[in-house]
Amino acid sequence: MRLTAKAPAKINLTLDILGRRPDGYHDVSMLMQSVSLYETVTVTADPDEKPAENGGITITCDREGVPCDSSNIAYKAVKAFFKYTELTHGNIEIDIKKKIPFGAGLAGGSADGAAVIVLLNKIYDTGMREKELCVIGERVGADVPFCIVGGTCHATETGTTLKKLKNLPKCHIVICKPEISISTAEAYRLADRRSGAQFSYTKLCIPALYSGSVRNISDFLHNDFEEVLALEEINRVKKIMYKQKALGCAMSGSGSAVFALFLSKKSADKCAQKLSETYGEVFVAEPLKYGCEILPEGASE
Repeated sequence: MRLTAKAPAKINLTLDILGRRPDGYHDVSMLMQSVSLYETVTVTADPDEKPAENGGITITCDREGVPCDSSNIAYKAVKAFFKYTELTHGNIEIDIKKKIPFGAGLAGGSADGAAVIVLLNKIYDTGMREKELCVIGERVGADVPFCIVGGTCHATETGTTLKKLKNLPKCHIVICKPEISISTAEAYRLADRRSGAQFSYTKLCIPALYSGSVRNISDFLHNDFEEVLALEEINRVKKIMYKQKALGCAMSGSGSAVFALFLSKKSADKCAQKLSETYGEVFVAEPLKYGCEILPEGASE
């Protein structure tokens, strides 16, 4: 069987780092949002095929530099799925059409892993509900459960405990990825140096979300990593966005992608055009109400 899924990127409307845990991970409080910037992931597998002798997982990708070995999150998702279900598998082929920039804080790799889990659930007819799929996803990566669920969520603990919220109102989202890349581990290390109580923008942004006003929400867009990293390139992108009348903007995840919210598609397109004069990866997207979406059998994008 061959099935394809659209795997959307995510942005962080807010990202509050609450502190380091005894296990070395960090507690966070975030508002996460799916956006219409997609990877396309195709899985080909035969549930009746005998177990493969050599591992049987093959990954292909249309973007140079993406590892297609056991380090790829899609590969880890296959392993986690079959370990959880205790099923055996034959040859599994995964093809990834990349569109989400990597090293951007947009969860491109996590979206691929989420799509693989969702597709395998369908192909192997395991009938698992979203909650179980998220348990598998959590074993693969912190952002994978959200990429399965999608929409607008409050993420807590390590980012894997999710609560669905009212959907982000209709708006237009400009996303710009500067050439710089940021180490997530280094970003957290710098965050650990902070002293004193930290302010929670997430607590303020949730009521704004329920107000239904994009303008209100825009007032509370925030990312703690921006403060600890203090990167001039991020500030340059934001400066251009604000000059183009963005309602609000912030870095996503540990960066380096920056997003801005607009009410008008015309204004968003104008901002994207201006950013494209300097930056190579610029997109205009809209908020989504869902995560990975399986396309009709035989379809592709």
